[in-house]
Amino acid sequence: MPPAEPPADPYGDEYWEPDYEGGAVTWGGAPGDSPAGGSSSGARGTEPKPPALPTARPSRYASALEALKTVYGYDAFRGDQAAIVDQVIGGGDAIVLMPTGGGKSVTYQVPALVREGTGLVVSPLIALMHDQVDALRANGVNAAYLNSTQSPAERAQIEREYVSGQLDLLYVAPERLNSEATLRFLERGVLSGIAMDEAHCVSQWGHDFRPDYLALGGLGERFPGVPRMALTATATPETHREITERLRMPDAKHFVASFDRPNIRYRIEAKTEPRKQLLAFIRAQPEGSAGIVYALSRKSVEETAAFLAGNGIDAIPYHAGLDAATRSRHQSRFLREDGVVVVATIAFGMGIDKPDVRFVAHVDLPKSVEGYYQETGRAGRDGEPAVAWMAYGLGDVVQQRRMIQQGEGDRAIQQRQQQHLDAMLALCETVECRRQNLLAYFGQESGPCGNCDTCLEPPEVWDGLVPAQKLLSTIVRLKRERNQAFGAGHLIDILRGAATDRVRKMRHDELSTYGIGNDLSEQDWRSVIRQLLARGLLVAQGEYGTLALSEASAGVLRGETPVGLRRDVIGRVSRSAGGARKASTADQLAPDDRPLFEALRAWRAEQAREQGVPAYIVFGDATLRALAEHRPASLSALDGITGIGAKKRDAYGDAVLEVIAAH
Repeated sequence: MPPAEPPADPYGDEYWEPDYEGGAVTWGGAPGDSPAGGSSSGARGTEPKPPALPTARPSRYASALEALKTVYGYDAFRGDQAAIVDQVIGGGDAIVLMPTGGGKSVTYQVPALVREGTGLVVSPLIALMHDQVDALRANGVNAAYLNSTQSPAERAQIEREYVSGQLDLLYVAPERLNSEATLRFLERGVLSGIAMDEAHCVSQWGHDFRPDYLALGGLGERFPGVPRMALTATATPETHREITERLRMPDAKHFVASFDRPNIRYRIEAKTEPRKQLLAFIRAQPEGSAGIVYALSRKSVEETAAFLAGNGIDAIPYHAGLDAATRSRHQSRFLREDGVVVVATIAFGMGIDKPDVRFVAHVDLPKSVEGYYQETGRAGRDGEPAVAWMAYGLGDVVQQRRMIQQGEGDRAIQQRQQQHLDAMLALCETVECRRQNLLAYFGQESGPCGNCDTCLEPPEVWDGLVPAQKLLSTIVRLKRERNQAFGAGHLIDILRGAATDRVRKMRHDELSTYGIGNDLSEQDWRSVIRQLLARGLLVAQGEYGTLALSEASAGVLRGETPVGLRRDVIGRVSRSAGGARKASTADQLAPDDRPLFEALRAWRAEQAREQGVPAYIVFGDATLRALAEHRPASLSALDGITGIGAKKRDAYGDAVLEVIAAH
């Protein structure tokens, strides 16, 4: 019998297992090796040796605090982190709802370092796997991932490391755990815990449903006694319940942190000339700010990026229509260079672990509050000031309503999409604190924040009942008298008494409502229509977005429904559009410390270029600021600087001390 050899692709349909069938040794080791350490060939009629028992990686640290200090360079946990870590180290399940930038990754990485075995991390994002593994390795953690970007030889090497108990953490995509072969492979090693990141993807009514997540509910039965964690930064109370039920975690302890991101300033303004508005907003940010601009279509992405680049902004496009090499190059520039602005469709950013994004901008309306929260949450993950800006207009409302009406989903799906959109529109049109509105959507109470546009510059509210009645009356007359329906533009022409060819040709200048709204500008009327649509006092129908009355319109026509409208502020960059209430990192330093901070940044950039990694993997801005402020003069003094663990002290300590000594 010839020697048993592993298949070329361990994730093929015929996965080689540690079971004995047909007298062949079947395992996933290297060619020429055997599971017991002897020859993989055997004489005819000789029973092969059984495989060795799974090898558990021994505990790396005696306590969670020791791991936190040694690996991450922090003296204490934040918020609920300590309680979550204790729950998992003790063998219990945990469901964790924590905002982006709140330190979720520490809550599953630290238990993996303290418990025996390898921590399994389920992540849907290949780019995020790469970034997190790179960052962990830079901190001295033996982490690896298995995904489709690797060669069979690379995967086989990682498999050997896992089975032999060498890995601290192993990252996989959820679709791999749908494979019986992968599950059998994992059974050959010892798992210390299972962390399911982006757990909201299991919600079938959520904004980011992924069917592969449904299979993760069976991991508890497959790996009994292994603590499981479900983590997300985006979950309404309903989604929270779905996570618990679908992942089959009835006994899990729940940890719900505040969804508030206090360092992010929220601003939403009326859309007039969105690209010019965007340019003014970006120019109002601190020099060298990295940012993400979201648009709905590839065409809009390309045109917006070209416009910004033509006006001196270092802007690059990113969408699925670009070839893989271009996408990779643009993503690499964004991660590794300062001051790059990526204009992208919403897919970008999910796998980007760049903590120093200073702003996120939307030139098109997100489809849900969950989507908006997730996308804006990519700003300021380092805790430093950041801004979330959006230009929103009538066309967004009409377009989104039309997309839902013409969608392929059944009535229940369309109703849920309408509910998501209605909540998003309510956030856009609120005259109260935006943060208060946003947190209420996730079931959390708060007071006014003092760090959003409506708090900093409270909008003027005016009585829009009469204009609303004029508009609705015009729609009624056109329908009843002529069986006609029109979109916003033509209705505004009628109300303002415009003498256009279309108005004259259709004899709409003979309507009794012709010219009765000439006291408002075209922009004012568009604001009125947008707000009525957002409140459901008006509906947009069909492919062309013609306007019609809703059931709620009758109360307006009878004067029974109050119509308080916010007055849009057009044509200026307000103080709430600029950097957040705290200054940039350099500005927070004393003048004498700023030259050293900039020298450290330059040194960090050079290190990052040499290693081919993003700058934050070397050190974050907060660490550089602490170095500039405290000016440590010895390796032992570096131990007191936040963000410097033993591995980074040994790797960079001497070079950092040289930079400090020179200043």
